[in-house]
Amino acid sequence: MREHTKVVKIGDRVIGGGNSVLIQSMTNTKTEDSKATIAQIKHLEAAGCEIVRATVPTEEAAKALKEIKKEIEIPLVADIHFDYRIAVLAIENGADKIRINPGNIGGAEKLSYVVKAAKERNIPIRVGVNSGSLERHLLEKYHGVTAEGLVESALDKVHMIEGCGYDNLVISIKSSDVQMCVKAHRLIDKQTIYPLHVGITEAGTIFSGNIKSAIGLGIILGEGIGDTIRVSLTGDPIEEVKSAKLILRTLGLRAGGIEVVSCPTCGRTRIDLIGLANQVETMVQEFDHLNIKVAVMGCAVNGPGEAREADIGIAGGNGEGLLIKKGEVIRKIPEDRLLSELKKELMAWE
Repeated sequence: MREHTKVVKIGDRVIGGGNSVLIQSMTNTKTEDSKATIAQIKHLEAAGCEIVRATVPTEEAAKALKEIKKEIEIPLVADIHFDYRIAVLAIENGADKIRINPGNIGGAEKLSYVVKAAKERNIPIRVGVNSGSLERHLLEKYHGVTAEGLVESALDKVHMIEGCGYDNLVISIKSSDVQMCVKAHRLIDKQTIYPLHVGITEAGTIFSGNIKSAIGLGIILGEGIGDTIRVSLTGDPIEEVKSAKLILRTLGLRAGGIEVVSCPTCGRTRIDLIGLANQVETMVQEFDHLNIKVAVMGCAVNGPGEAREADIGIAGGNGEGLLIKKGEVIRKIPEDRLLSELKKELMAWE
């Protein structure tokens, strides 16, 4: 987190100025369908999402924001492209923040209408630029898409809004190229005090997208850059939130939540360790208030020793396992009861 950044308020949350890095995701429902959008946002809230963005391509979608806002707990960001009137309407219907690219909103005069509406309600504008939206003159200047071009484009857009007399801003510069994205954030970090929303755009599927996002966000956040994040995945938005939480915890930027460690299996394994470990990882999401380590180990060679290093753990045997708690073997448990017994222990954890 960048302590030198400007503090920006989004709904009842604050970013920048050394505040915690917040987790964002984006709905994939039709925003016009307020019922479906509300339902998805509630699921995202339960998973740990702290700011949610919804696309607003139509007047109907902009008007739906009012109803959506009544039913959700987290700040709502309206994602706008091309039509300044929809941006103004989204603001009027309660968006806590809007995301625009000032270069495609219809010119300086139309941009001024959007800024005026945001200024009247003191809601932030996120200036979004990505590698697919780089202007032709910057492509020619830098001989293609480059980190330098992304930064220049973003700062040009910032200056356009500042020229309208407004500085309640968040900047987003994204690329699907991890190394380019890292370089761009290093560059812009030295040139602005506005908070940065960080992500590897169009990262890919849950498998490849998680790897690219973990590497890119790990480097960027590890260098103290970034105030909000989104893990962009081709999949259920819940997966984005789960991944973001784990990235922040792994970097020491977020406390709380259970860390599951498990061995990679080998020929000594005599229980269904792969299935059990996946079940445990899903189950422990119910216990986000606990800040402990749970070990799921597959055999009696290294398992008991490694499980003792966790707060609680299972070390597999032949169709059974040892339950180990705070370094002590508590009891043997049949394989088919390992998950349920572990859950009981977590429910009673103090």
